[in-house]
Amino acid sequence: MIDLIWLIPFFPFLGFLVNGLLGSKLSEKQIGGIGSMAIGLAFAACVALLVQFIELPQDARFRVQQLYTWIETGDLKVEVSFLVDSLTMVMLLVVTGVGTLIHIYSIGYMHGDRGFARYFAFLNLFTFAMLILVLADNFLLLFVGWEGVGLCSYLLIGFWFENKDYAYAGRKAFVVNRVGDFGFLLAMFLIFQNFETLDFHRVFSQAQAVLIGDGAVVATAICLLLFLGAAGKSAQIPLYVWLPDAMAGPTPVSALIHAATMVTAGVYMVARCHALFLHSAFAMNVVAVVGLATAFLAATIALVNTDIKRVLAYSTISQLGYMFMACGVGAFGAGIFHLTTHAYFKALLFLSAGSVMHAMSNETDMAKMGGLKHRLPVTFKLMMVGALALAGVPGLSGFFSKDEILWKVVASPLGGYKFWFVGALVAGVTAFYAFRLIYMTFYGESRVPKEIAAKVHESPKIMTAPLGILAFLSIVGGLVGIPHVFNQMERFLEPVFVRYVTTDIFEASQELVSLEVWFMVVSGLIALLGIGAAYWFYIARPGISAEIATSLKAVRTFLHRKWYIDELYDLLVVKPLNLISEVVLWRWVDVKFIDGFVNQLAQNIGRGSERLRRVQTGLVQHYALAIVIGVVVLISFFMVK
Repeated sequence: MIDLIWLIPFFPFLGFLVNGLLGSKLSEKQIGGIGSMAIGLAFAACVALLVQFIELPQDARFRVQQLYTWIETGDLKVEVSFLVDSLTMVMLLVVTGVGTLIHIYSIGYMHGDRGFARYFAFLNLFTFAMLILVLADNFLLLFVGWEGVGLCSYLLIGFWFENKDYAYAGRKAFVVNRVGDFGFLLAMFLIFQNFETLDFHRVFSQAQAVLIGDGAVVATAICLLLFLGAAGKSAQIPLYVWLPDAMAGPTPVSALIHAATMVTAGVYMVARCHALFLHSAFAMNVVAVVGLATAFLAATIALVNTDIKRVLAYSTISQLGYMFMACGVGAFGAGIFHLTTHAYFKALLFLSAGSVMHAMSNETDMAKMGGLKHRLPVTFKLMMVGALALAGVPGLSGFFSKDEILWKVVASPLGGYKFWFVGALVAGVTAFYAFRLIYMTFYGESRVPKEIAAKVHESPKIMTAPLGILAFLSIVGGLVGIPHVFNQMERFLEPVFVRYVTTDIFEASQELVSLEVWFMVVSGLIALLGIGAAYWFYIARPGISAEIATSLKAVRTFLHRKWYIDELYDLLVVKPLNLISEVVLWRWVDVKFIDGFVNQLAQNIGRGSERLRRVQTGLVQHYALAIVIGVVVLISFFMVK
């Protein structure tokens, strides 16, 4: 199976070609079947690969399959080759496993849409690009997948491009990501300049020799530029502003972006490049601080938002902040563990939100919901599981991965109690807004408009069945990370993170180790406290939230306006660029200089042509007179000579 690794990205690409070229001639059933089967076959190939992979000794779980030489010029040689190790296997299973469920769900959700074939073609292409990114054995091939998911996100976010707002959201995602990609490109230039290769193994194995001493500055520059790229893809400060607007696309697209592809790419890239980041304490600190700040900022915005999809979008930004905080303190395995569990419960939450929207004629405002518990019993129960996992309730997947991050933050010398305190505060806020969403949507009196209330119905089984599988994974998916019992996730990933780095930064004191259980207890209590607070505000005393909102109007407005970050971008970036583009580049450079020069040149040629044209009168006598004058001039010239 190792030799057939190319089949994993091949199946989605084949699905893209078939639906993209022949979709207009196929039925919905055929299109959905081809699109879902393409990803299902890729998942089956991943499972078969995993079975063989785990039979290998840990030190042998590293394989590279070279397909062909892509670029060979001068000192630069780039192969199209695929890397398979423990980190790759985790990402492959997440992308194809969750992706398959999202594809199946989409068959019911997108039923009747006139762009049905185009949608599944783009969805397959999106998965193909993410698989190339994950399997890449060098920075340039990774960048191809990196740009591929960026293109597909643009195509899918603006899928309903007839709506100008949706088209603008797709363009915003594309432009913001180009900023991060510019940083990634600069990082690749620096890597090639200092390592004379873009191959992962050669770069990481030379890092210890190249990046010490005077190379420490280079290490910091490379890592900060790589993180700029990661901040764009994974929506971290200051490049997170595109992700909430990405809700313009179909809801399954949101699930795919937030759970299995796109936003996980940045976390994966930082984890993959751990051998570089560990040579720059400053860059590691930047990653941790930015991750923590993003987690806090996004969680506070989610507190007051009433759009069900945007609440989940800000939740994703916040949870990605947790993952980056873990990577920033050196807990790369914990970050990937949380990426995995987050894929389960966030896909569940988004698809459940899609089920609610399906029943509510695409309504997303939670202020117009309420009382849906008995009208949508299956969706309610399954979404409740996702909310419990997101809140970090003990026993569910989110608890184990989030608690692992918080514990690693304390245990790492790069972290500390200050990081833990803010992270724990964010965990409490997360539990609050997760159940605020549940209570506003499913509990209390119905606020559903009468014209919609009559149409509310449970989603078909083709939509609820994937939710059931994701709910099961959200419950049991974290058991592989139970600390000190059988933490199989950390053991499975360990060979990746010790291959190029021999020092262990987690040398926690015995006192801290003995306190780990108490940290778990505190994490569980914080989650329950957040849920209890939400119950008090929205069920027990529903009027009190309005009273607090009135008394803290300025704070609520500040959070509702998203800390005025978008307005700040508009003031400092968008308007100056528009002004420069319109007044300087268009009116002066384009109209007056370029167009003026070209137009003046054309006018001069026209005037000259007008004068020359008069010579051609079309009268024979004029031509005869010209000949006579010419002859007289020539005779006179020769006589004088």
